[in-house]
Parts: sequence; structure tokens; C-alpha cells
Amino acid sequence: MSKTAVVYFSGTGNTEAMAKAVVEGAKNASGEVDLFTSGEFDASKLDDYDAVAFGCPAMGAEVLEETEFDPMFTDCEPKLKGKKIALFGSYGWGDGEWMRNWEERCLTNGAVFACDYVICNEYPDDEAIEKCKALGEALAK
Repeated sequence: MSKTAVVYFSGTGNTEAMAKAVVEGAKNASGEVDLFTSGEFDASKLDDYDAVAFGCPAMGAEVLEETEFDPMFTDCEPKLKGKKIALFGSYGWGDGEWMRNWEERCLTNGAVFACDYVICNEYPDDEAIEKCKALGEALAK
């Protein structure tokens, strides 16, 4: 059985709803899963998990949240080589540039993607929730 961490930042609840769907999907795949806010997670915990889903909304000019999430993620980057991960997040404007940049950042650090990222505009609709569940299942396998 794989052990998965779901780590997210949410300012309005949109990305939190996505994170909970990712957790549900991982549990459906019989995976052991732990849910963390970005303030509860750091690089020292990465070694405890076979896979990690990171979730963060687009902020400002389509960047990761800069006060809590990005510093945590930057701390994790040196340990991403060979780590099975997935990304998700919500946005309110733009075209997903923050996610494409984030994906490239992960690839540069040698992360191994379990599946494509999931993004949604504002609060996740039923389709986005199903995609988040599928992301969790893919990560836990």
C-alpha cells in the first residue's frame, strides 16, 4: 500500500475542496493518505511518503501563494528528484500560467508526475471534483 500526502494552501476554500477530493480518491485506491495545510508540512516529511499531491491557487500575477506555500514548496524542491507527485489548484483569472510554470519547476527538479495537473476556475464543479478524485487515485497506485 502506498502512503500519500496531500498538501495544500487555500485562501477561499476552493483549493481546500479540491484537496479533500484528492484525499477521497487516494482512499478509494486503498492508499494511506494524510492531509496537510502548507503550514503543517515541510521537506523533512517528504521522506515519509511514497507520493505527494501539492495544491495551490493562482495568486497575484499568476504565481504560487508567496507567504506560506511557496516557501514550503521551495524547501521541498531539493527532495523532489524521483518523487511521485501531482499538482492541483484553482484560479480566478488568467489561463493557467501559474500551473504551467509550477509544473516546469517540478520537472526541472526531477519530480515524476503520476498524472496531469488539475485546475479549475473558482470553486470546483462536479467535473473538477471527479478529476481531483482521479488524481488522488493515480497518485495512490
